Amino acid sequence: MNTMIEFSPLITATFAIYLVVVLLIGAVAWWRTKNLKDYILGGRRLGRWVTALSAQASDMSGWLLMGLPGYAYLAGLESVWLLAGLLVGTYLNWRFVAARLRRATERCDDAITLPEYFQRRFDDRSGILRMLCALFILIFFTFYTSSGLVAGGKLFEAVFGLPYGWAVAVGGAAVIAYTFVGGFLAVSWTDLFQGLLMFFALSLVAVIALGEIGGLGALGPGLEAVNPFLLDPFTDSSGEVLSVIAVISLLGWGLGYVGQPHILARFMAIRSAEEIAASRMIAMSWVSVALFAGMLIGLAGIVALDTPLVGADSEKVFMVLAAGLLHPVVAGICLAGILAAVMSTADSQLLVASSAVAEDLYKGRLRPDASEKELLWVGRVAVLVIAAIALWLARNPDSKVLELVAYAWAGFGAAFGPAVVLSLYWQGMTRQGAIAGILLGGVTVIVWKQLSGGIFDLYEIVPGVLISVLAIVAVSRLTRRP
Repeated sequence: MNTMIEFSPLITATFAIYLVVVLLIGAVAWWRTKNLKDYILGGRRLGRWVTALSAQASDMSGWLLMGLPGYAYLAGLESVWLLAGLLVGTYLNWRFVAARLRRATERCDDAITLPEYFQRRFDDRSGILRMLCALFILIFFTFYTSSGLVAGGKLFEAVFGLPYGWAVAVGGAAVIAYTFVGGFLAVSWTDLFQGLLMFFALSLVAVIALGEIGGLGALGPGLEAVNPFLLDPFTDSSGEVLSVIAVISLLGWGLGYVGQPHILARFMAIRSAEEIAASRMIAMSWVSVALFAGMLIGLAGIVALDTPLVGADSEKVFMVLAAGLLHPVVAGICLAGILAAVMSTADSQLLVASSAVAEDLYKGRLRPDASEKELLWVGRVAVLVIAAIALWLARNPDSKVLELVAYAWAGFGAAFGPAVVLSLYWQGMTRQGAIAGILLGGVTVIVWKQLSGGIFDLYEIVPGVLISVLAIVAVSRLTRRP
């Protein structure tokens, strides 16, 4: 099967219709966005279906349709460890964090951002805790957003033949437009639509690709013919036995869920904590099918493609299979699923980062008496500025989506994850403990990423989370008043 994607007017038309639909949703949301609370949390009125699919769609981003299939394409069944970590992490986040966080933020004077929750939970009158949270949100979300723009750039480059720089700019403009206009309501409503589109695209391409190679039963023999080591989850593609560090690193992805602000924002925005259980069932069903479909696409691509994809091009395996196996209209819908994945996460990240600027920096430090309308527009301008920086970071066509996501994921997981969980379950946690945990968790990820060799090959989220937990417990015990 050919690895080139040929231009098709039908695919172009499909993309145009998709973009028109999401921009119309943004326009409708504009009229329902009256203040910053509406813009950031949609007025806390999301239903169970919107909450579930919005949380998972904003979580998975373009890496689900590009990074994960690309990783499975290169690594084979080694990717099972990554899936296991993600599934367990998703469940534990919904089961033990979602409802408690929804209630806790409402008790804390209706806190609408994670930094605001921490400030009120620990009565931090100095503002240090809130500033620290906002700083890490801006740092890591800028990298996270750039990963989505890289995915969008590769998509437009492959489908339309645009130069990579222009492709990134066009995809970024679409995301910025409806995030700027509609805020959280637009993001969440489009996430529902985009979550369903991603589910359809992944499932369909996985089924068609398996059919192309002779069914699920032919997958094993096909992989063995290409490279027998791809069938062994305990070895890499070269036959080297996976080290304990490698397995822990892949499973460690699950540690990140409890610290992702764009996912936690969905828990804060649901109508009531009592609806969390139903949302959890919907979310787990969606993510289980989506992750396994993404892995199967990568594995089937190994057998189906005549010319191997190498390096960063391995992340195009979904696009190549969709364009080569499906009718142009259906292929266009499936490829729009990548744009849906990119937009559903990048918009959420831009929104949370803009809330850090408007609510936590501007109002928290510069203008405590700022009006709601003023804050709303500060948030919208922040979307433009942060997006511009992310576009600059996404300018390298050799960037890998999964690597960019991994860094930002680790940063949030280590900085905020332990602090969120312990703040919900341990009354003995203090303000000083929270500051120490967030600071050391985030800094550990930044420093660890710059090192390599031996223990430093361990995914940076693992030491980051461990050091953050130790810092919170130790400092809280030292500073806790009798």
